[in-house]
Amino acid sequence: MNLNDIIRRPLMTEKSNIGTEIQNLYTFAVDPRATKQEIRQAVQMLMGVTVVDVHTMNMPRKTRRVGKHVGRKPAWKKAIVRLAEGQSIEIFEGV
Repeated sequence: MNLNDIIRRPLMTEKSNIGTEIQNLYTFAVDPRATKQEIRQAVQMLMGVTVVDVHTMNMPRKTRRVGKHVGRKPAWKKAIVRLAEGQSIEIFEGV
């Protein structure tokens, strides 16, 4: 798997911003097939930082309804990455 395909986008929510400020945690939406080791390598190579810890979660499919039509949103995978002390990722700084 290509390193650019592993990390899909950063997740910037209230909860993830609090984790960034207090515990140096950064949250990403990642490819569901990616392992913790692949996520660690991708963040280290693409962002140029040292990763201390990686936690992953598989987020379930959700049902959405518009009138009488029912559809489903796809399942996805979330990764929470802890960086070494004193390091940060620039894309999260402007938030």
